Amino acid sequence: MPRILIEETRCKGCGLCTIACPRNLIILSERINNQGYTPAQFANDEKCSGCALCAEMCPDVAIEVYR
Repeated sequence: MPRILIEETRCKGCGLCTIACPRNLIILSERINNQGYTPAQFANDEKCSGCALCAEMCPDVAIEVYR
């Protein structure tokens, strides 16, 4: 089953991954990370297709996709 990992310390909360995900499985967290940003978080493992569009859009290379 595909899944993604988001490295919260690298994420700046730009939201590009939330736009890129065709299934709307990534959301911006309400909590703040150590750098003062609201990082992205993966919402649902079961519906992920492993398309990797989120990782391709991430300018900080904070997302890894496992298929």
